[in-house]
Amino acid sequence: MEIPRIIEKQIEGEVGKQKVIMLYGTRRTGKTTIIENIAAKHGKDVLVLQGEDMQVANLLQQRTIANYNQLTSGRKIVIIDEAQAVPEIGKILKLMIDNIKGITIIATGSSSFDLVYSTGEPLVGRNIVYHLYPIAQMELSAIEDKLTTIRNLEQRLIYGGYPELWHLDDRQEQESYLRQMVNSYLLKDLLAMENIKGADILFRLLQLLAWQVGSQVSTTELGNSLQLNKSTVERYLDLLAKVFIIFPLTGYSNNLRKEVSKSKKWFFYDNGLRNALINNFSPILGRNDIGQLWEQYVLSERIKYNSYKGYQPQYFFWRTYDGQEIDLLELDNKQHLQAFECKWQNQKVKIPAAFAKAYPEAEFTAIHRENYLEWITP
Repeated sequence: MEIPRIIEKQIEGEVGKQKVIMLYGTRRTGKTTIIENIAAKHGKDVLVLQGEDMQVANLLQQRTIANYNQLTSGRKIVIIDEAQAVPEIGKILKLMIDNIKGITIIATGSSSFDLVYSTGEPLVGRNIVYHLYPIAQMELSAIEDKLTTIRNLEQRLIYGGYPELWHLDDRQEQESYLRQMVNSYLLKDLLAMENIKGADILFRLLQLLAWQVGSQVSTTELGNSLQLNKSTVERYLDLLAKVFIIFPLTGYSNNLRKEVSKSKKWFFYDNGLRNALINNFSPILGRNDIGQLWEQYVLSERIKYNSYKGYQPQYFFWRTYDGQEIDLLELDNKQHLQAFECKWQNQKVKIPAAFAKAYPEAEFTAIHRENYLEWITP
């Protein structure tokens, strides 16, 4: 099944604007398919380079305008796949985009390789950044009706949204694929970085996070379990976020002294990866973690939806020390606050009294199976 990717259309709309288009996302989210489709559409106008090819990397590092003019040879689009593998790629992209007229560069990466800030040669004003996630429900809505979506909800809560899953025939193959993702592909970029103790530590850290989805996480307790110091755990969490495996929610506090503000909750962008880490692909009926599965699914789908619509709020959870809490807050650049509570069952949910008193202008919505599509699809 060919699933139309929203970002592919968005990138196409930017071609020809003398920009560096940076496409981020974990391995196997479909970045290569997108650039292959663009290359096929534009034919001879496209030069495709593989950043992990040593010869390509060496050639790109010869930073002269003459070299880049000769390399591109009149092409209008240059695609560099896995660009983070090329040393000093930010300086290379800046020199190319500033001196080769009429060119569009598309650079893909499986980690946020800090092109804009870390190189000393910022691309601000020259770049457009896109983040590709596993398949979003808003993308599936283009090819399936509402009844089909409802019938497939359990599949998505258990197996997630990596594109390759749609080409596998049975659930055993899907489970094997997700285990392989966890054990090899997702850790590849991290293990290439310096000062990582090994795949076993990262795997155990991810397992601990998988069991604690939706709960406040103590880096001290994680460190004790892994025999690592707190600063090392925090660095590993930051790296896992930079390769788009997990994302944090920080406690929101603005008015009340009793609000939790320093803790974090960690979520996975994909339910299938989380279930692979705890080795549980059991059906929903009888599982004791359906609340965690639902909350993580809805939060990740909401983030995808907002990102693809070009809306970038800040995300938080809210909790007081006496136990009042809300799953998700969105704060926009006008300081407008929206609050969302995720419930698997359609039940009456009251806004916490302390929150209502402290933030009377905030909107509050309960998200459940009967209304969630209104929140994550156009």
